[in-house]
Amino acid sequence: MDRFDELQIFVAILEAGSLSGAARRLRRSAPAVTRALAALEERVGARLVERTTRRLAPTEAGLRLGEMARRVLADYDDAVREDDNAPLRGRLRITVPTVFGRRHVAPAMIDFLDLHPALQVELVFNDRNLDMIEHGLDLAVRIGALPDTGMMARQVGQVRRVLVASPAYLARRGSPASPRELDTHDIIFAEQRATREWRFRDGARADAREFAVRLAPRLIVNEIDTMLLAVLAGRGIGRPLSYQVAEQLADGALVYLLPAYELAPLPVQLLVPSARHMAPRLRACIDFLARRLSALPALDPVGPIENA
Repeated sequence: MDRFDELQIFVAILEAGSLSGAARRLRRSAPAVTRALAALEERVGARLVERTTRRLAPTEAGLRLGEMARRVLADYDDAVREDDNAPLRGRLRITVPTVFGRRHVAPAMIDFLDLHPALQVELVFNDRNLDMIEHGLDLAVRIGALPDTGMMARQVGQVRRVLVASPAYLARRGSPASPRELDTHDIIFAEQRATREWRFRDGARADAREFAVRLAPRLIVNEIDTMLLAVLAGRGIGRPLSYQVAEQLADGALVYLLPAYELAPLPVQLLVPSARHMAPRLRACIDFLARRLSALPALDPVGPIENA
């Protein structure tokens, strides 16, 4: 049996909840559907469904395969029916960093859905770099350097790690003249790692030496919004990403400290597993997001945006 046919049968089994229901939907014999499921489980090397008294329930492996199979079938439909004038339809799964996604990607995607009523978008908020193939993701928004995975990346801006404090804190405690003076200040630490240190660069040259400053934080939290609340309240010095405090720096609620020592900027990129046979809905989404994100005042520009 054709492997593409196996995927169609498997998706039908998941949607119908039974082998007999899938057979009726596809107008196949029940034994043919049973053989297709057995062949697919043998090929995958894992049990894909569990049989209960009333329905078939997908296993964890079955859920993953079902998600990817739906994407393959949807992409096939797009490929054979592609029409520049046809409305975009289908589903996109996009993973985004939590804070950046909430502030900038979600509003953009709401507007994108207004333009394309037949589309469905699923936003997966996660600060880990999820495996796009394993999790069935079409697009990722990533902040920071990427490993060489062979995936296609499109840079839309860049951000920096910046030291900030409130005017009230600086009036009370003074401003550090260099990173090495941070050990005399109250530090609000929001990075999820065991080593309590911040790295800096000694000068703006590309070959400038990096060095670490060990810290004894006054407050340690595991998410950025609480750190910003403490810094804005005058409780100490924090180190967010520049986009997270762009408005507060612009209106004077926070003061930018020691810019000469900051690290190289971090790229903000759109990442897809492959540019080959890209579905029209995905290409349209990339183009839309690239325009919206590259225009954000909170992101440093990186020059003209190239076509993906």
